[in-house]
Amino acid sequence: MDYTIQQIADITDAEVIGDKYLSIKNIAFDSRIIYSTKHTAFVAINTKKNSGEKFIESAIDRGINVIISEHQYPQFENVTWIIVKNSIEFLQKLAQFHFEHSNIQSIGITGSNGKTILKEWLYQCLWNEFPTVKSPKSFNSQIGLPLSLLQINSAHQLGIFEVGISMPDEMQRLENIFHPQIGLLTHIGTAHAANFTSEEDLIDEKLKLFKDSEVIIFNGDNQIVFNKINSLYSGKKLISYGFDEANDVRIKNNNSKNENVVVQYLGEEIIFPVHQRDEATLINALALITVLKQLKISNEKIVDKINSLKAVEMRLEAIEGIKNNIIINDSFNLDLDSLKTALQFLNEYKKAKKSLVLTDIIGVNANSKELYGEVSELVNDQNFDTVFLIGEKITQFKYLFKSKTFTFIDAQELIDNKHLTEIENQIILLKGARKFQIEKLKDLLELRKHDTVLEVNLNAILHNINYHKSLLKPTTKMMAMVKANAYGLGSYEISEFLQHHHIDYLGVAYADEGVELRKKGITTPIVVMNPEQHSYDAIIQYNLEPEIYSFRVLELFYDSVQKSGFDKKYPIHIKLETGMHRLGFKEYELDQLIQSLVHKNLTIQSVFSHLSSSDIPDEKEFTMKQLKIFEKNSSYLIEKLNNRPFRHILNSSGITNYTDYQYDLVRIGIGMLGESSDFEIQKQLQSTVSFKTVISQISLVENGESVGYSRKYKTDHLTKIATIPVGYADGIPRLIGNEVGNVGIHKTLVPIVGNICMDMMMINVDSVSNVKEGDTVTVFNSKPSLKEFAGYCKTITYEVLTSISPRVKRIYIKD
Repeated sequence: MDYTIQQIADITDAEVIGDKYLSIKNIAFDSRIIYSTKHTAFVAINTKKNSGEKFIESAIDRGINVIISEHQYPQFENVTWIIVKNSIEFLQKLAQFHFEHSNIQSIGITGSNGKTILKEWLYQCLWNEFPTVKSPKSFNSQIGLPLSLLQINSAHQLGIFEVGISMPDEMQRLENIFHPQIGLLTHIGTAHAANFTSEEDLIDEKLKLFKDSEVIIFNGDNQIVFNKINSLYSGKKLISYGFDEANDVRIKNNNSKNENVVVQYLGEEIIFPVHQRDEATLINALALITVLKQLKISNEKIVDKINSLKAVEMRLEAIEGIKNNIIINDSFNLDLDSLKTALQFLNEYKKAKKSLVLTDIIGVNANSKELYGEVSELVNDQNFDTVFLIGEKITQFKYLFKSKTFTFIDAQELIDNKHLTEIENQIILLKGARKFQIEKLKDLLELRKHDTVLEVNLNAILHNINYHKSLLKPTTKMMAMVKANAYGLGSYEISEFLQHHHIDYLGVAYADEGVELRKKGITTPIVVMNPEQHSYDAIIQYNLEPEIYSFRVLELFYDSVQKSGFDKKYPIHIKLETGMHRLGFKEYELDQLIQSLVHKNLTIQSVFSHLSSSDIPDEKEFTMKQLKIFEKNSSYLIEKLNNRPFRHILNSSGITNYTDYQYDLVRIGIGMLGESSDFEIQKQLQSTVSFKTVISQISLVENGESVGYSRKYKTDHLTKIATIPVGYADGIPRLIGNEVGNVGIHKTLVPIVGNICMDMMMINVDSVSNVKEGDTVTVFNSKPSLKEFAGYCKTITYEVLTSISPRVKRIYIKD
């Protein structure tokens, strides 16, 4: 986009205060991830849950001088304001105008699953046929779709955009903004189905997008979809794809012994090799072929394009590096969109210094000087300490980069140069096209190299938090429990991510956990749930807030406050005993507690308790008794106190099962990690943790031979046994050996055999075809799930996660 401020105001019926002739080319909506301020306006988006206007000051501090907002704030000088009636409607009006005045052919993709994969595959296939624009990441919502459409420029001939909805009546608003010529409906699944009265209502909502489409391509395996589309849009060109014989595009053969798959497309056949034959891959391939045929791509080209498809990598890895560096590995793909995404991710880290490794951008039809001019602007805005450029093209434009810049032909030349390994105490972003193999640099820089890793999906954690928040009032605060090394996932890494996303409180078990977070730059309020006597001085020194659960603790902590010379009221949290019989003041102690607090230089920040059985439906009566005691005792205590502390009692299962008792704050723990005792709630949450390793060796073991220590397992036929490098020193309990537990290979569960060793264990892989050394083994994620793995161990998911050894490398990813 490229509009003057006055043009934007005219299009959206907004008011301008300031310089109306300024040019705007970009709109930022998140003050935390502004990667460029040139020709950029910040839009303060107000929703039911949050107001973007409270981040205006942060945007201005980052260098933004044009603010789009529903209100003006005169205290900010030298700022141009675009005052709008509704911030979301403003974005949608501007995007509608921009789209309707563009001259592009458009593809709109909606459905429950496969939207992002198909968008990325289509882009890979079409970028060199037409100048193409696409939605970045999964930008497909009431806010994301308008931001995607605003990327269209005069050079684009084709646009590929995702469209997502989660609630009734949303699609009509999106269709007003964007009406694609080619509509693509992917698989309809259970995502967001809970918000609709029936599957039919969900389908009706999705189909509104295609009201003005000329061609509708849809997955016809769903009979309701098939009937609806043929009834509603019988006058349009309709093409169905899927496995059922009734579809226009279907697979004619899928024999795993045959390398090729034959696709029946209307009256012709298309034959191409397929290495992955799972249903999701094949159904996506059918959709891809159908769209390409509509764009008049020849069969020969289609086969070539399918053969050259790359896996859609949508993740960024954050890895602990040598010399106290953090390595952000995004060596999967490189275009302007993914570069912007990586720079946004970089801004979530607080290290003062940062360096960048950047390669040529491959596969973009653009003038090199213009392309690398835009790249250099993006990079220069980040104030990198050092920039390393790799490739023949980008190195020609070294002069455009303001940082200390070095150039190299390939990654090996950079490795040989040794500059990279001299960097200390920085965050290093590795951003490159696949052909440059800069994953070699990751191997060089990472601190610990193991085949066994624990992958933590940060975006899934955020999704789970937001799901729980959706059950609460907008005013209810949330404390995230990061005790026990954030349930084994990494206390600092999780806390930093949560702090970036404005969590209200963090909870730790012991003071040293909180001290470590403070030393690493975490400034969010931290509650210490079990403050030990020797830790009181550290609590005060590092501004932590202790739980006070007894008179002894109260008096000892107050003595420490007095001795420290702290001259303000120190914040504490009062724990009440309501039936768990672990810690807390009892009802008969309340009057004495009130007397003890009267003359002390303390402020009661909160009054709280803990539910023992909120996850057990059969214990509802007991839980309600706890809630009643808490209401009575906390109300009495607050009535007698001078200040008004907030109250909290709900844990993760309490949030979902006893929402009416949310009070002022809730505490989320295992729910943040995607675990719930309620099956329906579990379906709404995302898995956050994946424990993986690889096969070290495969052996054929003769009939009657034994495997492992103590000869506990003996084969009864010629058996294929694989050894994997993970054992009880990594957190795998010995009790799940000898066919008690399973792990996953190629989406197949295989049994653990023999006794589990300290550093290894053996598995029977007879049932897995094409298994080979080096293949990935899933200890837990989806198959088996974390909950299933905990079942093998006869324990709970908490114990499984907290038992994973520190020697298992943690990798933090954002999908």
